[in-house]
Amino acid sequence: MIAVALLLAGCQVVPAPPSPTSPALATVRSATTPMPTPSSPVSTPAIVNPATAIVARYALPPTPLRSIEPAIANDRGILLGGIGSDLWRGPGDAPTQFWMITDRGPNGRAKVKDKDRRTFPVPDFAPAILRVETAGNAITLLEVIPLSGSDGAPISGLPNLPKHDDKGYTFDGEAKLPYDPSGLDTEGLVRTQQGDFWVADEYAPSLVHIAADGRVLTRYVPQGLDYTGANYPVAATLPALYARRNSNRGFEGLALSPDEQTLYAVLQSPLDNPDKSVRAAARLTRILALDPATGQLQGEYAYQLEPFAAFDPRANEQPDMKISGLVAVTPTRLLVLERTDDVASVYAVDLSQATNLLGSAWDDPATMPSLEALLDPVSAGVVPLPKTLVVNLASLPGIPAKIEGLALVDAHTLAFANDNDFALGGFDSQGIHQPDGVVNEIVLVSLAAALQ
Repeated sequence: MIAVALLLAGCQVVPAPPSPTSPALATVRSATTPMPTPSSPVSTPAIVNPATAIVARYALPPTPLRSIEPAIANDRGILLGGIGSDLWRGPGDAPTQFWMITDRGPNGRAKVKDKDRRTFPVPDFAPAILRVETAGNAITLLEVIPLSGSDGAPISGLPNLPKHDDKGYTFDGEAKLPYDPSGLDTEGLVRTQQGDFWVADEYAPSLVHIAADGRVLTRYVPQGLDYTGANYPVAATLPALYARRNSNRGFEGLALSPDEQTLYAVLQSPLDNPDKSVRAAARLTRILALDPATGQLQGEYAYQLEPFAAFDPRANEQPDMKISGLVAVTPTRLLVLERTDDVASVYAVDLSQATNLLGSAWDDPATMPSLEALLDPVSAGVVPLPKTLVVNLASLPGIPAKIEGLALVDAHTLAFANDNDFALGGFDSQGIHQPDGVVNEIVLVSLAAALQ
């Protein structure tokens, strides 16, 4: 990855070249005037991009699930999707290639006897890492690496623990599925120069070290959670407080520093700390830093989400705000993808300018008020990460909804991916899927001003 030093103070900008430098970029459309950018209570001056543009976009062609995982008993006609959970592009990767990861597999909701149930239409689907090529207007699969346990058997995307995770049901919501302590709800992805992977998981939440062939080497979970029976080693080394994650809102974004000495993980939403009552107003989520060689924690920082109404007028409540992607451009500077389902922006943050919370009272479940309950963190001695707006994707007509993946292509170009949730629609009387028509895309966005 090209090392790009973001100037968070002063925010020097460099005019964009007359045309993109990468041969893979072909102009698609010009941008209209950007929408006003949301305000941030803790921010440095924004990098002003008066004219960003979508310069290329690639779509995943229809691909049956069983064509990539032949062991699936019945894919119910569902096509490969959900691959936009994250994007990764390393320094040794070809200019037109990316690594992607599916989420836990097709899952939806069904109402049975007035109860809303989480369904898994293809319960034997194994979450997979993908290497893809972008050319013309298509995403081509070059490599598919299903995740597996220590014995090489595929792992599932099913919920893990009773009373901690949602119950899983069949496609129609009628039959309960067993819990699987090995199951992973895969989201963030990075790949080291040695070829191994790290994946962010929403269930525990956990950080998962994965070999090049897809075998789980170690899963790092919060202290106090019991994963007895998992088909791989589990280490309970993360703060116990993280087990209070908002259900379905665990670790979402993952980044690796250019020197590969630090791994960063971000919680999609504020913790339910002390309980769910904080959700209505909570705006502070957490970024955790650790040494990928040892698993030792190095730091923890508060990230303050934007007020929902200012960020997205269509949003209904503060929990609509989420973090979905991270990119590390230096050991202390990150790009953060903040979004609702309809609107997304990228901010730059500098860890060196924020309070390191690791090991402090803010990691103690007994601390009251909790970090998540703070409305004015600075007055409580907590400096959240200063935020600098890099790009507001709402200024780009045609940008897909539910942007989750983020990668840095070069100093002028960011890549984004949407999560289409396997285009999950309904099922006919034979249990065959009727897709909603949303496709997975990779979209390249050229910045009018280079990141420096």
